[in-house]
Amino acid sequence: MYRALTSATLAELRRPRAYPAVSILMPTHRREPDNAQDPVRLRNLVAEAKERVQADPEVSRAGRIKVVEQLEAALTEIDLAHSEDGLAVFVSPDEHQVWSLGRSAPARVVLSDTYLTRNLVATQAAERPYWVLVLAVDHARLWSGGLERVTERTNGAFPLSRSLEDPDSERKERIGDLPSTYTDEQTRQFLREADAALATVLAAEPRPLYVVGEAAALSLLDDVGTAVKSAAAHIRHGGLAQGTAEAVWQTVRPSVDEQARKDVADALKQLDLAKGRKEFAAGIDEVWQKVNTGRVALLAVEENYRATVRDDGEHLVHADAEEQGAREDIVDEIVEKALDTGAQVRFVPDGELDDAGQIAAVLRY
Repeated sequence: MYRALTSATLAELRRPRAYPAVSILMPTHRREPDNAQDPVRLRNLVAEAKERVQADPEVSRAGRIKVVEQLEAALTEIDLAHSEDGLAVFVSPDEHQVWSLGRSAPARVVLSDTYLTRNLVATQAAERPYWVLVLAVDHARLWSGGLERVTERTNGAFPLSRSLEDPDSERKERIGDLPSTYTDEQTRQFLREADAALATVLAAEPRPLYVVGEAAALSLLDDVGTAVKSAAAHIRHGGLAQGTAEAVWQTVRPSVDEQARKDVADALKQLDLAKGRKEFAAGIDEVWQKVNTGRVALLAVEENYRATVRDDGEHLVHADAEEQGAREDIVDEIVEKALDTGAQVRFVPDGELDDAGQIAAVLRY
């Protein structure tokens, strides 16, 4: 349930599937007594999905059997005892995927030829993803980070390791030519390889970077590498090359929180400057209009802002969830659309955008 959502993973989730691609979305709860309702809601939504698949004339008998089997398999992977704020279950005849969401999602079942990914995309943006490179002279590990955890990346070149044994160490020691671990060429070459592997990751998935290691290792990496020069922070902390995810997360957390505060301050400053240039939009309806024409350069949203609206033909107006045409996750729709059109998205603490209706944007023109 807990995985890092990379650009490649999202592109894979968004590709067309054999019909029906079933998306089940629902809110979940972290604590009692609210979480007592989650298993019931999940069972009801899965039952609804099965009924709709069974009743759909476009789905063959073989297709129905496969989708139901995938739904059952997905259920075995769901751990509601450790849930976050939302759940996404994606099922097609040939696969199933379960995603835990750090943002709530309205309960729904959708049958289409693609998965409904907007809530997943908004969660990813709210998580402010980053990379953590944990370094030692013989190990380099890469972690994908979010608000509450880091997850080790184990595909591609990482993790990297090497042996510290020098087959010619006895002779070098006799003649007084045994270099320090931090000055021998093998160490420099290893760190170059780590830097090159990191550069490949950053090119494919640009994110803020935090580099963790002993001071001597960080200094040498800075000397021989290029990718690490853009790091948001170099954190001097040894002994984590074999550390746990929790230990890595606790080590980088203060730096990540500090960077988040800087990002919020910068976003608010850009919004103020945009007002003077008349390149500013505020409120759910105006921002929706601008994002749909590709004019949003920076979108700022309060962290817990939600709105239910309907389209009256000209504008978005607030609505009750039970109303016909109501859209309960319009904020996530806006976030997804903004990212798709190349905008930056910043989530800011509640209350920072009170005078803008909890959502605002800097416009491109």
